[in-house]
Amino acid sequence: MAFRIACPSCSSLHAPGAGASCCRGTLTTDLQSMVLICVTSCICVFSHVSLTSFCTFTFFQFERTFIAIKPDGVQRGLISEIMSRFERKGFKLVAVKLVVPSKDFAQKHYHDLKERPFFNGLCDFLSSGPVLAMVWEGEGVIKYGRKLIGATDPQKSEPGTIRGDLAVVVGRNIIHGSDGPETAKDEINLWFKPEELVSYQSNSEKWVYGNN
Repeated sequence: MAFRIACPSCSSLHAPGAGASCCRGTLTTDLQSMVLICVTSCICVFSHVSLTSFCTFTFFQFERTFIAIKPDGVQRGLISEIMSRFERKGFKLVAVKLVVPSKDFAQKHYHDLKERPFFNGLCDFLSSGPVLAMVWEGEGVIKYGRKLIGATDPQKSEPGTIRGDLAVVVGRNIIHGSDGPETAKDEINLWFKPEELVSYQSNSEKWVYGNN
């Protein structure tokens, strides 16, 4: 989980931490109250008086979630359509790769469903072709990612959701998304090595999360 703060002094997003620099001051974090402050110093040349101003930040809690386009979504050419929905929302892609998982790997992914009668068929399908594995980052991305995807059964998914617009039956519902923070953490660790996750500040963040 990552954090960003919107600086009212320079209109940019910064990662908090002791000594983190802003173009107009120094970012400090009060971890007890979670109040983030920008300390800027202004020198009055004529009176030789030093003034310090304090600016309160808007605090953002960035999450990461695991999203996978299943073999049916890849084969139907829906990769760009699905990725664009997350991008247009304002979420940031931090990892992506195209893989053909083995059945053993699919069983690890669906381990929580191993007692269900459809478990074997589910694993056969996930390992039947290429899967586009992704990690997306943003404020509330886990919960809202699930809303973007829609209900497991496409027939019960609302129009405007990925499954509601692009899928017809449960067995071919084209996409998977983590259903909670712990699941997201486990699935990201299963599908990606730590060095495959890219941490960076997108130029669009200040336009998505800016507080002015």
